[in-house]
Amino acid sequence: MKELSRREEKKVEYLELIYDLIFVYIIGRNNSLLHHTVDGMIAPDMFIAYISCTLAVIQIWNFSTYYINIYGQNGLREHIFLFTNMFLLYFIGNATHANAEIYHTQYHVAWALILLNTALQYVFEMNNRIREGWNARIVFTLVTEALLVLAAIPVFKKTGVDISIVPILFGIIATIIPSKGRAQSSINIDFAHLSERAMLYVVFTFGEMVIAISSYFNGEISFNFVYFALSAFLIVVGLFLSYGTFYDRIIDREQENNGLWYMLIHIFIIFAMNNITTSLEFMQDVEIELMPKLGFLIGSFLIFFIFLFMLLGFAKLTCRPPLKFYLKFTLLSVGFIALMLLFRENMRVNIAISVVYVFSVYGVIYKIGRINSGAVSCKKRINAE
Repeated sequence: MKELSRREEKKVEYLELIYDLIFVYIIGRNNSLLHHTVDGMIAPDMFIAYISCTLAVIQIWNFSTYYINIYGQNGLREHIFLFTNMFLLYFIGNATHANAEIYHTQYHVAWALILLNTALQYVFEMNNRIREGWNARIVFTLVTEALLVLAAIPVFKKTGVDISIVPILFGIIATIIPSKGRAQSSINIDFAHLSERAMLYVVFTFGEMVIAISSYFNGEISFNFVYFALSAFLIVVGLFLSYGTFYDRIIDREQENNGLWYMLIHIFIIFAMNNITTSLEFMQDVEIELMPKLGFLIGSFLIFFIFLFMLLGFAKLTCRPPLKFYLKFTLLSVGFIALMLLFRENMRVNIAISVVYVFSVYGVIYKIGRINSGAVSCKKRINAE
């Protein structure tokens, strides 16, 4: 393991960046599902479909990223497999539609083929004795999940029930459950590369958020126009700074870690960001009932920050922030929820409260980042805070 860990840091290749671009398109398609409303509320079936589609796509990205991290050489075979996945993802994007009964088969066939295509890449690496156990396990996971995805097609046709969440949950559980022997302990992950890839996916998701809030800049110039546009922009900036501080100052990117929990946490961070994007669009949509969109906004912020704070498990220093940092976040969140509910009928106040909350939490995160930037006097600086 020590010999493998001395290899040069893996660089993010252009191929990976091009591959990520298709996910920008998919993010937009997934978010569009939430714009189908019934009686002023998000249609329940659309919300369930949104959750399944979002998690499925992030999981596809995770599986591909792991392969590149472990075996990627930027070679011809790698290009062929990734471009094949990109092509199939277009069918998933096209099938991410309100008319699920029409596009259900197309979506699931493309999804299963992507999983099998990824599994085949690991099969080609089966001669690697060092990671033989890991290869067998991930191939089993990918093939089994693909079969579950295909099984969802006849189930939906016969019963009308979509069980797409089942293969997703199987993939998550099968990946994170500790394995016996050397299968999991022998994974030679380049954590610096893996964390950079996760960061880039987050950045692309922020890109979709930036595009979404452009709707705030439509209309005639007025105080209300500038106020809401500026507030939405500041929310995006505050969220970006919060994640950026974690990535630049807090996360230990040189640690030896298989990265499974790190990537799992990012699934929910990205999921929350997609929710925030749609929540900001809902704030100025008078057709959406007040309490549903308010609850969706509050829940999205909380999920984002809770999972962001969970990244402290990967912090640079062995000493962790004291309890009072978590208490500050808890008090800020409770105050945020209370004020949002108190002024629930005033969107102008709501968005101002959201801005203050985002930057208040960022202040807490900034202090943690400042502490983690000084390893020598860490304990003294924590006590001083």
